[in-house]
Amino acid sequence: MADVIGIRDDMYIGKGHAYQKEFMDAVTEGNNDGILEQRPTLVNLQCDIDHPTQCMADMLHIIHEFGGVENLKGKKLAMTWAYSPSYGKPLSVPQGVIGLMTRFGMDVVLAHPEGYDVMPEVEEIAKKNAEATGGSFTKTNSMEEAFKDADIVYPKSWAPFAAMEKRTNLYADGDFDGIDKLEKELLAQNAEHKDWACTEELMKTTKDGKALYLHCLPADITGVSCETGEVDASVFDRYRIPLYKEASFKPYIIAAMIMLSKFENHFAIETVRFQVQLEAGGYFSAQKFSNSQPQQAGRVGANSQVLNQIFQIRLQKRLLGFAKTRYSAHKLCRLRILTDAE
Repeated sequence: MADVIGIRDDMYIGKGHAYQKEFMDAVTEGNNDGILEQRPTLVNLQCDIDHPTQCMADMLHIIHEFGGVENLKGKKLAMTWAYSPSYGKPLSVPQGVIGLMTRFGMDVVLAHPEGYDVMPEVEEIAKKNAEATGGSFTKTNSMEEAFKDADIVYPKSWAPFAAMEKRTNLYADGDFDGIDKLEKELLAQNAEHKDWACTEELMKTTKDGKALYLHCLPADITGVSCETGEVDASVFDRYRIPLYKEASFKPYIIAAMIMLSKFENHFAIETVRFQVQLEAGGYFSAQKFSNSQPQQAGRVGANSQVLNQIFQIRLQKRLLGFAKTRYSAHKLCRLRILTDAE
């Protein structure tokens, strides 16, 4: 029986996230009824609503670049649509970004041409997050406005929410002629906005001309992977190494989700979270961790030997060796954008 199951289901609006929840309900019932010997952990590798592993990897990269979570409040992040010669790209990355980054008091701007809206439910979550953390969430139909004085830019193409809904219905009806027609319409619509691109000129308008450029990869690079795309080749090449670092955080995110699913005890969860941070580059000092634990003093003495062992053993060697207790990753990983709505 598998310990962990990863599911990616991002093509069909209204279906992917619902399927993952239905799947977990089914395996939970199977475990409760004694049919399955254990309840496996589900890792959401991307759905129609969110891309949690990608967006949390993005956040780890931002935390590293800006020197800590405490430095993110007030930073401007521009999540902008960008032109692509392809159509039908999922909405889950922009939705995940606006839902997550607003939890940290950042000033998040969602920019796209008219008609390229994301799911309204996610926008509402972003607004509530911003209100709760002292940040802001705004929308604009101007890429230039979004980039101006931005600390972080994330130019990426996505399909309009309404079009993705229509595509889902067409597939459900088996209307492949309708799908071909929709594809031509969307490609023509995209072509009207070729000026929505991350250029050297736009990058100069960001904070000190040095905004952090993010992308989930692969990017549509003008003159390299396509004739006209999301980003100038010179911009992409300048940020190539940081982009590779951004991508490298995703295995640690998935490892953390797997690891945390094996604990029900909050203190153990915090301990392993600290270990994950050490493995990923040590963004939070041991002193900060120590200072944050006085309320746990009663349990520290009783568990000190176990904790010392955890700190000394590398994360990669411990993933499959912990207790068999299970707790679903979607409840433990509090950065999921829909936690408040579930």
